[in-house]
Amino acid sequence: MIGVADVSGLELRSKITSGGELDLWLEDVAVPEPAADELVVRVEAAPLNPSDILLLLGPVDLSTIQSGGTNDRPTVTATIPQSRMAAVAGRLDVPLPVGNEGAGIAIKAGANVQALVGRTLAARSNFGMYAQYRVVKASDCLLLPQGATARDGASAFINPLTVLGMVETMHREGHTALVHTAAASNLGQMLNRVCLADGIGLVNIVRSPQQAEILRKTGAKYVLDSTGPTFGRDLADALAETGATLAFDAIGGGAMAATILSSMEQVANRRATAYSRYGSSIHKQVYIYGVLDPGPKVIEGNLGMAWSVGGWLMTWFYQKIGPDTAQRLRDRVASELTTTFASRYTSAISLAEVLSPDVIAAYSRRATGEKYLVVPNGSLLRETE
Repeated sequence: MIGVADVSGLELRSKITSGGELDLWLEDVAVPEPAADELVVRVEAAPLNPSDILLLLGPVDLSTIQSGGTNDRPTVTATIPQSRMAAVAGRLDVPLPVGNEGAGIAIKAGANVQALVGRTLAARSNFGMYAQYRVVKASDCLLLPQGATARDGASAFINPLTVLGMVETMHREGHTALVHTAAASNLGQMLNRVCLADGIGLVNIVRSPQQAEILRKTGAKYVLDSTGPTFGRDLADALAETGATLAFDAIGGGAMAATILSSMEQVANRRATAYSRYGSSIHKQVYIYGVLDPGPKVIEGNLGMAWSVGGWLMTWFYQKIGPDTAQRLRDRVASELTTTFASRYTSAISLAEVLSPDVIAAYSRRATGEKYLVVPNGSLLRETE
């Protein structure tokens, strides 16, 4: 066991001031003693998820980014346009730690969880996994299988549990197949593997031929490029074959949700035996769970009267389903961590590199199929896929 009573470690901080400035820096923070049910984790790997990037950068104007500090302790400043300040009113002038999940080694434990010292585990935190050390509750950790590395477990929470939550939502709400947008992402590829294994029809919507090819190589049956000339017809045909009446949309803004609903209504009306001025009675649902497009959501078209668009957040869903179901899904993640729920990363970057303007420009694109891994203690920087 490593003694940590007098140890400090670097943690990433993000602050938006009331004057409209974004400040990023690395803070040297003392590692506190863990409570009885807590662990001190030496963080070895933490992914840059879209939700993390949103907290890290806020609605910043990327063209205004300026770097400062030193190579070891870089700083970043940038401007938040006044028109975007209302969206961040609740966090003004408050330094926030960043990073929802990660993995590492438990180096110290409270009295009730001593058996976990020295074990490699994944951890979920409200924020703060972009840090060299993190104190977390043992209940927010997932013990990794024997032989699994921190890199294997870095993304063990957000994407895998989102995927299984989507499938659980489908079953609970009486749907039999799914539609997913931005489907070539790490999360999308996981969802495809789960649906193939479980015999669930899945319509994958992507935004380029290259993304479509990524999914086809993994065995996806229905892969639709929304930029193609036959997208509308192909979508209707795929919906007819799968019977999908539930969609999860990672895009958020624009008309994609309405396009999916309209196509579902079109397919339902094909099967109607009598005319109804209210349209089909089959309920059609789109859940928006991402904001790849932060623009307005456009809901229009022939949707009938039996449809809904709503938000869906993994954390809130798991709060509703109860501990037994949540544990069942977490157990599946652990058992299939290096297969079904494996993640690939574009690059591994240090805490200091997270604040490099060039690196910020790369990960802030949030491009489908590109994912960055933060390695706070440096040990994984030279590893490749």
